[in-house]
Amino acid sequence: MKSADTNRRHTGAGQQRDVAPRRRADAERNVAAIVAAALVCFTEDPQVSMAAIARAAGVGRVTLYAHFPSRDVLLEAVLDHAIALADPVLNAAMPGDGPAADALRRLLRSAWQVLDRHRRLFEAAQHELDATRMRKHHDQAMAHVEGLLRRGRDEGAFRDDLPLGWMVTTVYSLLHAAAIDVNSGRLPQDAAADVLEATLLPALVPPR
Repeated sequence: MKSADTNRRHTGAGQQRDVAPRRRADAERNVAAIVAAALVCFTEDPQVSMAAIARAAGVGRVTLYAHFPSRDVLLEAVLDHAIALADPVLNAAMPGDGPAADALRRLLRSAWQVLDRHRRLFEAAQHELDATRMRKHHDQAMAHVEGLLRRGRDEGAFRDDLPLGWMVTTVYSLLHAAAIDVNSGRLPQDAAADVLEATLLPALVPPR
């Protein structure tokens, strides 16, 4: 009898150990599905409802809110996901190769390509997240810009009479200003990359 009780206890403990990893795996799959669906939903409609996102992810609203208790928490997770997806695109611009001015042209166009793809998401984020939180989420992407500007300053290609941080902020701000103007119809979408290059390059190179 004692042996049977012991066996049952061992069996129960083993089952509990098996259940926990399965629950974690299910939770991770749900989170990934929600974030992926939300990225598509916010890109299509910045005003999309949480209920619509849950449907697109194939989960219930209870599950959605269990992982993301508010819209801004979900937006921050989606923003991080979108920016992480952008990293290979920015690396492909090879900001460390060739003359700094040419590298900046490539990097600006790659950055705009990413931002243009998700500008409705960024529109939603700008409405619901404060400026400090928005900028913090872009630190990883802006590190590419900062590294290139630093290299260009060392080479004499970019001006060194302005704070480096301010120059990075200028690039960040104008990229997002372009997205806002494209969304509002004030700037043609197919002209944005050229306008960014024509505005930023003269602002960053040393005055003659």
